[in-house]
Amino acid sequence: MQEPTITPELIAAHGLKPDEYDRILQIIGREPSFTELGIFSAMWNEHCSYKSSKKWLRTLPTEGPQVICGPGENAGVVDIGDGQAVVFKMESHNHPSYIEPHQGAATGVGGILRDVFTMGARPIAAMDALSFGLPDHPKTAHLVKGVVEGIGAYGNAFGVPNVGGEVRFHASYNGNCLVNAFAAGLADADKIFYSAASGVGMPVVYLGAKTGRDGVGGATMASAEFDDTIEDKRPTVQVGDPFTEKKLLEACLELMASGSVISIQDMGAAGLTCSAVEMGDKGGLGIKLILDHVPQRETNMSAYEMMLSESQERMLMVLKPEKEAEARAIFEKWDLDFAIIGETIPEDRFLIIHGNEIKADLPLSKLSSSAPEYDRPWVETPAAGPAPALPQIAPIAALRALIASPNHAHKAWVWEQYDTQVGADTIRRPGLGAGVVRVHGTRKALAFTSDVTPRYVRANPYEGGKQAVAEAWRNLIAVGARPLATTDNLNFGNPEKPEIMGQFVGAIKGIGEACRALDFPIVSGNVSLYNETDGKAIMPTPTIGGVGLIGDLDDMISGLPQAGDVALVIGATQGHLGQSALAYEAFGIEAGDAPPVDLTAERKHGEFLHAQRDHLTAANDLSDGGLALAAFEMAEAAGLGLTLDASDMGQLFGEDQARYLVACRPDRVEALRRAADEAGVPLEKVGHFGGDSVTLGGDSAPLAELSMLYRTAFAAAIKGDMPDHA
Repeated sequence: MQEPTITPELIAAHGLKPDEYDRILQIIGREPSFTELGIFSAMWNEHCSYKSSKKWLRTLPTEGPQVICGPGENAGVVDIGDGQAVVFKMESHNHPSYIEPHQGAATGVGGILRDVFTMGARPIAAMDALSFGLPDHPKTAHLVKGVVEGIGAYGNAFGVPNVGGEVRFHASYNGNCLVNAFAAGLADADKIFYSAASGVGMPVVYLGAKTGRDGVGGATMASAEFDDTIEDKRPTVQVGDPFTEKKLLEACLELMASGSVISIQDMGAAGLTCSAVEMGDKGGLGIKLILDHVPQRETNMSAYEMMLSESQERMLMVLKPEKEAEARAIFEKWDLDFAIIGETIPEDRFLIIHGNEIKADLPLSKLSSSAPEYDRPWVETPAAGPAPALPQIAPIAALRALIASPNHAHKAWVWEQYDTQVGADTIRRPGLGAGVVRVHGTRKALAFTSDVTPRYVRANPYEGGKQAVAEAWRNLIAVGARPLATTDNLNFGNPEKPEIMGQFVGAIKGIGEACRALDFPIVSGNVSLYNETDGKAIMPTPTIGGVGLIGDLDDMISGLPQAGDVALVIGATQGHLGQSALAYEAFGIEAGDAPPVDLTAERKHGEFLHAQRDHLTAANDLSDGGLALAAFEMAEAAGLGLTLDASDMGQLFGEDQARYLVACRPDRVEALRRAADEAGVPLEKVGHFGGDSVTLGGDSAPLAELSMLYRTAFAAAIKGDMPDHA
């Protein structure tokens, strides 16, 4: 096959700037082959190299006594005691999901599951944080239905419970939805598998499904803005097979138990290229690959196509040679491909041979650790204006505006399409705060949440970044968990624009400060940049995935109050309405500053709640929608009415931070109040649960009427009937 001539147009089509191409010429001292150009393009794009973000990512706290493995591997690993570890990560599949929502979302789930079981962990939980355009935008309903169906189809067939996440709608996502997928698994703390190759002359083994042309160039596509050529990018979306992935999981865990594995790496973004380069670079070795031995499902595939294919359900392993027969037998039993396609070599070379021809011969270390790194110019986000003056509105009308919005309506339409109970260890399903999954065979449980309020981050990236971490912390505290660590998925626009880079820098500073103050290190994550269409960027959306440990199931706090419970707020309420859900949903106003985040108060109030959990019937953190929305959600989930005494809109709907709504039996209130006084923690009685109506400051409506609105608004907004198979 005649290889294309390297032209400026071809270089640009590979996402390489002229100065980056000049750097390639300096490194190799000649013009690259077409395959070599593709390899550099894959390794040097944002998705694989983090070239615009590395400088700032290094400032984040990633260590702690509980951390076994921080960023840099397939997933983070955190000790949960008793010789066990939780392995977790969050990653984006934004661009593919906009182009082809079902397969884009499905393969996002598949990829994050592989990141987890590549480390030797069996997946036990998944979450998804989804951002879409306005419900009345022509593409939104199609995207929502396709993405949710894709997530459910893959996760349900694979057999992992989906226990949480978030769904939001805003005009900034009209041309660029976000699909952030999270997975967590359990492993023995002394049996974690890493990706660094070791030993010279060791076999490099291809595992799993065959290679096709799907996804060729996917990582490069994921590092570009969208324009009117978007439909041309459809072939760069991968196609997933969850049943093959399930077999791959079982085969890999069996292989790991056999003692055959030196190192192992998921073939994700940039496929064979990225997995081989990362294994070699981390181990200080070169890699030689003979592509004729790669299992292929299509004929006449070129070296370029095989190196850049992102076909799913594939792994790359460095094998102990004496274990070859045993390892091969395991994969043949599971009806999966097992092929020795190369070896480790002592030289710093990435040598690719196909049809007895050398298709690429590059210095391996220059592809990964020597990728370009930019200190992009950035400007600080201007200070936000004054808090908005909101029109008069009755409290119940304000509540109706919130619960009728798909942003705050009940999300059963989404999560009822997911299997939330597979594995029989899910204790708390989606719908109210963090999801909780039992650590099988023990009295322990793990809690999972994902959080960010993009309006806050856009108005004030620093405070918005702090708030995303603080909200994740609170969600874990509110179920009785001790927060352990976080993963982040940092979704932003074009970093070459100083104002966008300024959003990124501000958010990173806020996230880092909050993680340090709360002893909540970041152990894994993903950066997704260039989320723009026709020059219009998404709102900055740095999603924080939080994981916490419940040491004993008796320590778990319910989210459901009982009739007669007293409603109390832990924390001080000032009535902050800037960038609030009330302003946006009721009046279409996006103005004012993000609420300030006092990290000392966050820690103090969270630790107080954790220490006093025996006094509480239920707890929930206060965030979007403030007291009124949180109280309604708790009451409605329990089938109870509710009375809140306040009539001031700031008291009811303000979004001040470091606050929790708790439900307490009347005979426990005094003990809780004494404890709060001793700890110096604000505690205010705000109402009670019970009856069959919702009353806010004397303004009432029947619970049944509000509940019907709350539970039907989401499907109505996207005109979505529940699928037959749900």
